[in-house]
Amino acid sequence: MPLRSVALAFLLMLAPAQAVPAEAMKSGQPVFDRAVALVLDNYHDTSALERLKAAVAREVEDANAPLTAGSSEVRVDRAIDAVLASLGGSHTGRFRPDQIAYFELADIFRFAIRHDLRRLFPPDGEVSYPGIGMIVRPVDGALFVSDVYDGSPADRAGVLVGDEVVSVDGTPYREIASFADRVGRDVELRLRRSAGAAPISVKVAVERLRPLRTFETAIRDSIDVKEYDGRKVGYVRLWTLSAPDGLDVVAREIADGRLKNADGLIVDLRGRWGGGPSDAAELFVGDTPTFRLIPRNGEDDFANVRWRRPVVGIIDEGARSGLELFAYALQANGIPLVGSRTAGALLAGRAYLLPDDSLLEIAVADAVIGDDLRLEGIGVEPDIAVAAPLPYAAGRDPQRDAAVTEMRRMLSGG
Repeated sequence: MPLRSVALAFLLMLAPAQAVPAEAMKSGQPVFDRAVALVLDNYHDTSALERLKAAVAREVEDANAPLTAGSSEVRVDRAIDAVLASLGGSHTGRFRPDQIAYFELADIFRFAIRHDLRRLFPPDGEVSYPGIGMIVRPVDGALFVSDVYDGSPADRAGVLVGDEVVSVDGTPYREIASFADRVGRDVELRLRRSAGAAPISVKVAVERLRPLRTFETAIRDSIDVKEYDGRKVGYVRLWTLSAPDGLDVVAREIADGRLKNADGLIVDLRGRWGGGPSDAAELFVGDTPTFRLIPRNGEDDFANVRWRRPVVGIIDEGARSGLELFAYALQANGIPLVGSRTAGALLAGRAYLLPDDSLLEIAVADAVIGDDLRLEGIGVEPDIAVAAPLPYAAGRDPQRDAAVTEMRRMLSGG
């Protein structure tokens, strides 16, 4: 894998799309009508557009609350979500500035919205948001920490996957609003670590997070090496393939860093977003030799790196898009995958700004492996199925534990 790869993103690319003549009912609401028009002009599967137009008609002609120019923001949000859902495909959704996903996708798709970056993120156009580096998921009416970015303030403060989030500074948790105007200060998280237990308090520093840089840091800080049975087992989590330097971080650690002397490597694909070059898995399954250049100062410059020792992959529904292609490539080359089925979200997306500055992602191209294999709606099944219940997990990770067990078996000659 070249350390200075300039490959274009495969799945989060800015692919051109063919305009398709189609008419849909107008509501007079500018954000809704613009979202519909963009989908009609750019969505990759024209056979789905009749469903979209029918969904638009249902919203505009709703007997109880027809969508009009004067409809409330909540009504507009509900209508857009409904018409996009009618398409039934991945890489298609609307994201608003009160969501972490909005900022992460804005950074991933920064080229698509480059003319608006300075206006949206003054003064320098660098995408950032106030946060602590954790993702929360609703389960049965409660909110649970589903991801803690390695090296983030939440990670440093000891927040664990599976913690129930009770409050932030005494108020209900909100992805962005809970941390707005608090950058450089601590917030008090109230967390419940086991069902029915009294909440605990954790102080967490709020930082201004730049999404792609945060992901690169998380990939770097996830790297770990532990010894089992006298053999060294490395670990790395690929939070996304969209971070410009993410794979290079791993390649450098393999070539001349913490992973250099590991006997086996666990590659965790339970990510946040996909993207990345289509040949990303070549780092672990490619046939080309390791290649390095040595200038007069004697310091190796690795131009091509390959991992040649045992690998085990971890997958779940967080492995989506480019990470699913990565998982498929590992499995096709005989590398065992541990965990649960991937998201089944393998299309190519492009981002557009709507009149209210919300972000609309549209699947603009189908994605086909080989002659006719599609993972969209199907995903990749693990070789070793392991569930990972979220509520009150207290940081326990049965999927990672199972991957370690499989690696130990492989290293022992099993």
